[in-house]
Amino acid sequence: MTGVISKQLQPIYDKPMVYYPLNTLMLAGIRDILVISTPRDVTLFEQLLGDGSRLGISLRYAVQPQPNGIAEALIIAERVWGSAPVTLILGDNLFHGQSALFRTAVSSNTGATIFGYHVHNPSRYGVVDIDANGRITSIEEKPKQPKSHLAIPGLYIYDERASTIAQGLVRSARGELEITDVHNAYLAEGGLRVLTMDRSTIWMDTGTPESLLEAANYIHAIERRQGRKVACIEETALRMNFLTHDEYLASVAQLPHSSYRSYCMELVEQ
Repeated sequence: MTGVISKQLQPIYDKPMVYYPLNTLMLAGIRDILVISTPRDVTLFEQLLGDGSRLGISLRYAVQPQPNGIAEALIIAERVWGSAPVTLILGDNLFHGQSALFRTAVSSNTGATIFGYHVHNPSRYGVVDIDANGRITSIEEKPKQPKSHLAIPGLYIYDERASTIAQGLVRSARGELEITDVHNAYLAEGGLRVLTMDRSTIWMDTGTPESLLEAANYIHAIERRQGRKVACIEETALRMNFLTHDEYLASVAQLPHSSYRSYCMELVEQ
């Protein structure tokens, strides 16, 4: 599936996968966004999304030449923006619900913030363990015997020191800069907090064909039942006041004729 087209450009029901993490950032009030991909794929993302002005945001693009680990994204981002607070979201992570939690987490972060999500099979993920007072006691990457059922979703919030911490990491046995090591560095100095997502939030890691199908079925069911689209980035831009009414109309006019465009036009009538 990804031999020709990037995983994050594969469809989840009626829109590319990348729309979902992009929409999460927009709902959190983030408007300066860097898309990092491979040398082969980065131009495709740029063709799809442009410079972001159509959505009232600023989109830039950067290349990660080799798969050197998630933490390298923090180093790449510093080359674009310099040292600044940053939120990192993985392109194959889908969130639905609790956008207010994310907005508050971004605005109130002072060190680093991760999230905890209860799962049945924590061994597949990074796992955070907390004590009775909600303090983090440990973080482990895909443990064989996990200490809790709280997986760490691919959405992380950092202060301006994140890139410096990432640059000081030692590569793991698999030759990567591990994001878990960044979190453990913040934890060691008492600067890491975890916010637990409740049952009103849906999180899906769509990295396998099975999870991709599950996500597509979920989005289809929600949209069909509610009559509202999930991760319609044009709608989000309008509701977040990133676009005026006229700018929204001009943005929708650039969409190809489809049910997605028809939905965007129906919003105007409503």
